[in-house]
Amino acid sequence: MTTRNIALRLEYAGTRYHGWQRQKNALSVQQVLEEALARLTGEEVRLMGSGRTDAGVHALGQVANFHTGGGLPLKAFEAGLNSMLPWDIVVLEAREVPPEFHARKSALSKTYEYRILNRPRRSPLHHQVGWWISGKLDLEAMAAAAALLPGEHDFSAFRASGSGSRNPVRRIAAARWRTHPGGWLIFTITGNGFLRGMVRSLVGTMAAVGQGKAAPDLLGDLLRNRERHLAGPTAPPQGLFLVEVVY
Repeated sequence: MTTRNIALRLEYAGTRYHGWQRQKNALSVQQVLEEALARLTGEEVRLMGSGRTDAGVHALGQVANFHTGGGLPLKAFEAGLNSMLPWDIVVLEAREVPPEFHARKSALSKTYEYRILNRPRRSPLHHQVGWWISGKLDLEAMAAAAALLPGEHDFSAFRASGSGSRNPVRRIAAARWRTHPGGWLIFTITGNGFLRGMVRSLVGTMAAVGQGKAAPDLLGDLLRNRERHLAGPTAPPQGLFLVEVVY
């Protein structure tokens, strides 16, 4: 029997889920999708995601692939899955890929975005999609800190405990802050890979810089000395989005 390799491009709100990866005692995005795929194809399907977004983290462009022996057309994977999935998970695109394609191992780069709502009052509408910081942040200082990130560095100082990656070195292609109407500060970072908790730890440290609690060159010092306890607090998960995976 010929086996097909199908890649899905996904968007989801992570608020109700305990991250991407299947958990024994908590609901995950992967579990919901695999159960829908099993109903659609009649097969036991195992999805391979491009990355393990944490509990509460969102995705605008997560990619996952699976192998199937069925002959369903690609449009059936899109329309069929979307008819079964809850409102907070959607298949944007399904495409057939080469047999050797692997959503994580084949990725060349990933882009994440982190959103901070920097205004005096919190937002009832946006509290699950951004980190509210009421005090004024120094965006110029935060931008100076972000400018230290491009290049190849050891990010040990910015990895979460329990990270399973043996190699802490990652190559960052771009990192920058920008403003958006309504009091939003948005951090975008592109790299060849990310350690568990890395982006949120970087954002938390840069927020400390923006609050005047640390100098912009703290990030450079941490990249050199790799001392995790000297980094700032880890930013909360709801402001983080996986934006794009490039192959």
